[in-house]
Amino acid sequence: MHYNPLLLLVAGPIAAGILCLIFPDRFKNIPRAAALLVTLGSFALSIYVFGNKPINWTASGLAIFTADNLSAFVALAVSFFAILVAVYSFGFIDKSCGAYFGYLLITLGSSFGVAFANDLVALLVFWGILAAMLYLMVNLKATDAAAASAKKALIIVGGTDVFMMLGIAIIWAVTGTYSMDKIHLGLDTGLAVCAYAGIAIAAFAKAGVMPFHSWLPDVAEDGHAPVTAFLPASLDKLLGIYLLARASLSLFVMNAASNLVLAVIGSVTIIFAVMMALVQHDMKRLLGYHAVSQVGYMVLGISTANPIGIAGAIFHMLNNAIYKSCLFLGGGNVEKRTGTADLGRLGGLAAFMPVTFASFLVASLAISGIPPFNGFFSKWMIYQGIIESAGRQKGLWIIWLSVAMFGSALTMASFMKLLHAVFLGRPSRDYAGLKEAPFSMWAPVVVLAAVCLIFGVFAFTIPLGLFIAPAIGGSIAYLGVWSPVAATVLVLIALLIGAFLYFFTRHTKFRIVRPFIGGEDAGSLGRISGSEFYNTIKEMKGLRWIYKKEETRTLDIYEAGSRGTFAFSKALQWLHNGILPTYLVWCLMGMLALFFALVR
Repeated sequence: MHYNPLLLLVAGPIAAGILCLIFPDRFKNIPRAAALLVTLGSFALSIYVFGNKPINWTASGLAIFTADNLSAFVALAVSFFAILVAVYSFGFIDKSCGAYFGYLLITLGSSFGVAFANDLVALLVFWGILAAMLYLMVNLKATDAAAASAKKALIIVGGTDVFMMLGIAIIWAVTGTYSMDKIHLGLDTGLAVCAYAGIAIAAFAKAGVMPFHSWLPDVAEDGHAPVTAFLPASLDKLLGIYLLARASLSLFVMNAASNLVLAVIGSVTIIFAVMMALVQHDMKRLLGYHAVSQVGYMVLGISTANPIGIAGAIFHMLNNAIYKSCLFLGGGNVEKRTGTADLGRLGGLAAFMPVTFASFLVASLAISGIPPFNGFFSKWMIYQGIIESAGRQKGLWIIWLSVAMFGSALTMASFMKLLHAVFLGRPSRDYAGLKEAPFSMWAPVVVLAAVCLIFGVFAFTIPLGLFIAPAIGGSIAYLGVWSPVAATVLVLIALLIGAFLYFFTRHTKFRIVRPFIGGEDAGSLGRISGSEFYNTIKEMKGLRWIYKKEETRTLDIYEAGSRGTFAFSKALQWLHNGILPTYLVWCLMGMLALFFALVR
């Protein structure tokens, strides 16, 4: 019997995940083994699909699943992250292993379903399953904060599925088909604009684009580290931006107005989220805001509507999943060993956790856009896409470019704070004798850090040549000249020269004295933490109001929606007071309204 590889990739992990759910905690090694075998098998099969695309799976003469250049590339990335998170979870997850690995495998199969879906109804089904899995996986931490964050994520991500349903219904009404390969709507009618907006809103919520971003920092702070690394940091970004790219590049024909809206949304997301990250005191919440900020670059790249900008957005989508997973998993190592993610209580961990520190440093440089790492190259391509769009966007391109570059500078500033607060500085006495995380937890982090370097040094050959250029279906014309290999060699030479000067010119004898400040022994002042870096920004005129509103959740669309819902509910309760004459008045008013409506 012939088995279609696409159907196996979708159904296999889901079936294995359902089986894992039945195992109690005392059989935790069985779900672990199943997760490892299924993720490895899925990765091998996704390589086969990538090498043999295009592949279709049809039912009743309709192509339900399709593997093309873009979807096969996304599926390959999904399976890669699943293996690393599964291995990492062996050392992190001790309880509810059956439920955790079961949800992980169902999430994996559903992600394949979204990536390969050529039928809009199938896309909607698997998209909804992913929202449910996000809720269940975050809730596994079994705390009140995690439960609240899980509910918030479900309401925002799952609630926006209504807009996707509306968009799909409009597409069906206009085109008469659910097959994505047969849909190519121009945004020249109100219905088409509403359909695109519905799908874009669902993609924005999934990826964490403003104003649908507020669930992501909360989940990052309150959820397990591998859950955050697997869903908000990697899969949700991949699938959310994948859907936005699919809608913008093939389902619809974009115009100047729609691209302008995307550029505004992307730019606001970059600046707002990175400004919020600057002043955070919780490591995971800070990383969560950066996960939001980086999505802005992807949206901005798609808005350029030229090959290099779109290719940069897709490349940045992949890069972000790599280094954000590395950062969240590295942060999970720190939290697992120290029991806290509070920056004020951390510090000096580089001496105790050198492997985690080195990997975290590489990922921090990558997300900040420092060459020769992968984040620099994808941002460089997005900058070029913005410059190339100057002819269409008149003077606005200068704003988008300035925002993107300024966002990178602020990203670097916030990671200087994070690195100092967690790994540098004076260590706390509470962490004396602290050890590196176990092999199953630091090995995935090292792999991801290595990929950050490899994808930066060999950017033209590996990620762009194998994945990105085929995915956008066109050649990429670069502005300027960049040689990542030569730049890497120069960086290594500079490091060697610096090491030489350090080791052969340093003093061999040191005189150690106690530090004094203002004539007083500074040793009595305790440790100086980096958590207070940039706190003065919160008091700057013009920014104080925004920070205050964000702290009180006034700008949170979830909180605003909750307040509006409760206000409406209270109004209905006031109207339905149980007094018969009041009901008769409302009935009379309703009859009069119907009478005037029908008379017209």
